[in-house]
Amino acid sequence: MNVIITGATKGIGKAIAEIMLSEGHNIAICARNESHVSKCIKRWQKAYPQRNIIGFPCDMGVKSDIDSFFDHIMEEMKEIDVLVNNAGLFIPGEIVNEEEGALEQMININLYSAYRLTRHIVPYMIRNGRGHIFNMCSVASILAYPNGGSYSIAKFALLGFSKVLREELKSKGVKVTAILPGATWSDSWSGVELPQARLMEANDIAISVASALKMSPSAVVEEIIIRPQLGDL
Repeated sequence: MNVIITGATKGIGKAIAEIMLSEGHNIAICARNESHVSKCIKRWQKAYPQRNIIGFPCDMGVKSDIDSFFDHIMEEMKEIDVLVNNAGLFIPGEIVNEEEGALEQMININLYSAYRLTRHIVPYMIRNGRGHIFNMCSVASILAYPNGGSYSIAKFALLGFSKVLREELKSKGVKVTAILPGATWSDSWSGVELPQARLMEANDIAISVASALKMSPSAVVEEIIIRPQLGDL
């Protein structure tokens, strides 16, 4: 399969890319930092020489970048089987005192990026009568929490987007899965002094994506909620 993963040089996105490669799939990834993209691609090409591995620097908050990423994918892959809308942004704060523009920034990265890339890719999935879209939501999509502010608003919206897509695409052979992870080790938690076992590993989320892909065409996991064993922070 050909798998597209946004925000794939760190954390959950990187773990998903690596499990996809290990299971025999081709990948196309993007991230804002060109050097991070290049470093990951070189390492993966060395480890998986039989795979088609594509990397593209892309700011998912910029529509023209998304357009260019899609064009590059289609030049290299032609067919798309799986889309993982993983790119995201977390800025802590409360609605009444967070920085001006925080809502717009997080809606743009956490919602509009998925909306724009999905609109590019879905017509090809519909044409083929198959495909699977994963949207990386959050437990913040169903539970507002202190200091979550506009991040929670954006993630609530992404879950709504996933539900609408599911209804629109269920009769067309295209699956839609919303992933709702709790606290997971990533850059968002860097510097936090907590025991390693208190948060989930990024690979835990990647395993859930890989497992959902293994189901028959007649079954789909609509939502996956994954929390640390000791509960939310």
